[in-house]
Amino acid sequence: MTTPIYGTCDPRFAAVRAAFEKNFNEHDDLGASVAITLNGEFVVDLWGGHLDEARTEEWQEDTLVNVWSSTKTMAAMSLLLLADRGEIDLYAKVGTYWQEFAQNGKEDVEVRHFLSHSAGLSGMDEKVEGDALYDWDWMTAALAKQEPWWEPGTQSGYHALTQGHLIGEIVRRVTGQTIGNFFRQEIAGPTGADFHIGADESLDARIGNLVPPKSGPAPNPDSIAGRTFGNPGVNATEPRKRAWRAAEIPAANGQGNARSIVRAQTAMANGGQAFGKTIMSEAGTRRIFDKQTEGTDLVLGLPLTFGMGYGLNNPATPISPNAHTAFWGGYGGSSVIIDQDAGLCFSYVMNRMESGLLGDPRGFGLAAAMYMAMA
Repeated sequence: MTTPIYGTCDPRFAAVRAAFEKNFNEHDDLGASVAITLNGEFVVDLWGGHLDEARTEEWQEDTLVNVWSSTKTMAAMSLLLLADRGEIDLYAKVGTYWQEFAQNGKEDVEVRHFLSHSAGLSGMDEKVEGDALYDWDWMTAALAKQEPWWEPGTQSGYHALTQGHLIGEIVRRVTGQTIGNFFRQEIAGPTGADFHIGADESLDARIGNLVPPKSGPAPNPDSIAGRTFGNPGVNATEPRKRAWRAAEIPAANGQGNARSIVRAQTAMANGGQAFGKTIMSEAGTRRIFDKQTEGTDLVLGLPLTFGMGYGLNNPATPISPNAHTAFWGGYGGSSVIIDQDAGLCFSYVMNRMESGLLGDPRGFGLAAAMYMAMA
């Protein structure tokens, strides 16, 4: 049975539509969306499939799902916007803005270390129990007291859930706003992005549940990876809880779809301009490519290059044929690509999760089709 596909696709990008259909026919996609802008204009905005495994409810144009770590691109963009305005120095010590943080070996940690996952705080020593993950003040106080797990700035170690609180507390200290509010007012509102860090109950009717992946091999609990994913530990069904959706967890609990991600991130691929609005300067968007770390990530065990808030294109993770390309992805399969050389912004969002943290053949196939169309 062929899955109906809805939306629009420029004929030049017909290969993307074909790859999207292939995901349903050959890769067992359940419900999904894909969107692309080229030079600030939508050329692909497609959705299809179902919200439930019984395939009784269709994925709608305005369906939202939890996109896990694709949310990190929104947190990073928020901090880069403040840097572009001169309100934050990315090379300043964190203690300049968050005094309590400068203790227990973290006195010299710089803001940029949060963006590059190199602050040494990829997980937490203090046990995160009950609803502590949803308690902003508890989380940030615990991180402020903690000793780093490795020398900050020397190497990346994926800050799976902690990065959002670290970045978000800088935003809060500087602006007086939570990062969810700041993002909504300064990025989502101006760009018309239907993306939410801290989702109001009124959105629940549009939020689809994720289908958890088959569990993969668990890391050694005593390793940095094991400690990172063990505390805070999050089950793939957590996003079904109202408490999760209501909280601000800027590393993981953004509710959106491919269109909303692309609406928010297009400015990063398009010289700071998006849909008639200037979000930041072109120079501000170029800060992404200020390389911070390179090598095998201590948590993911993959060779990664990090710039300011995004992974960067490199021979080990060849996302694009173009040098100035940044990316990130979310647990289960969502993905984001920012290609400044081509003026492309891409996202894929789905509800049936695979076990990967940085994408899988569904998103990779769509990105490959996009570049094939551009050749």
